[in-house]
Amino acid sequence: MIVVTGATGNVGRSLVQAIAETGAEVTAVSRGLAPVDLPAGARHVRADLAEPETLRPAFAGGETLFLHDGGAGGHGLDQEAILDVAGSSGIRRVVLLSSQGVTTRPESASHGGVMRALEESVRASGLAWTILRPGGFASNAFAWAQSVRAERTVAAPFGDVGLPVIDPADIAEVAAAALLKDEHAGHVYELTGPAVVTPRQQAAAIGAALGEPVRFVELTRAEAHARMAAFMPEPVVATTLAVLGEPTAAELRLSPDVERVLGRAARTFSDWARRNVEAFR
Repeated sequence: MIVVTGATGNVGRSLVQAIAETGAEVTAVSRGLAPVDLPAGARHVRADLAEPETLRPAFAGGETLFLHDGGAGGHGLDQEAILDVAGSSGIRRVVLLSSQGVTTRPESASHGGVMRALEESVRASGLAWTILRPGGFASNAFAWAQSVRAERTVAAPFGDVGLPVIDPADIAEVAAAALLKDEHAGHVYELTGPAVVTPRQQAAAIGAALGEPVRFVELTRAEAHARMAAFMPEPVVATTLAVLGEPTAAELRLSPDVERVLGRAARTFSDWARRNVEAFR
């Protein structure tokens, strides 16, 4: 049995589907109701990583665990308690969804520090482990869905500064391989897309998928800061703008790990846009 936490997210939903398609037993874990597209044969258990004892019914019978905090960035989680419950429930291997920021922004508590602590807990847990460190997600473009639907516009800062964003479906497929095959134990995989893509190029790719133009509007740094500050803590805003506007050489590097694990190139942002075009209509 494979247990997937964060099962209703962009990665977790695809991962549950990928595992189910192999015929392996899978338990989808989330705080809320089961996803409407839960595959046949998969079971759903409601549990909360912030309350480790609620995880026991979800972990029961499990052998491998996909550990993802559902976007909380590890904040407020008792990492050791979660892993103790996993081990005492019979789980022997964990695949952790971490962050590229562990190595590229180690000075940032929000982007590197918290996830580094979680990685250290996994390594010290006594369980076999695999660590996945993705960069920026292609699915962050869902933040533009409302403006694209209403006005056919995308507004973002640093229009011509790109990053090699990764399709969450590729993260899910790498995670599935790591959960299903022992050979990935002890490995750390950095996951990026196949090319650097700018916000302006992303807007054009969404327009191409729609079959009509999408206008790009470049925000100033101050405008972007004000928008982000409405829903992000200040330290997270500052680091996010630094990544978007002044990416380091490590953040621009194209990793071969998706192809190394899957035997094919990572999907492009245009692939992601075509597959998710209905969100922008």
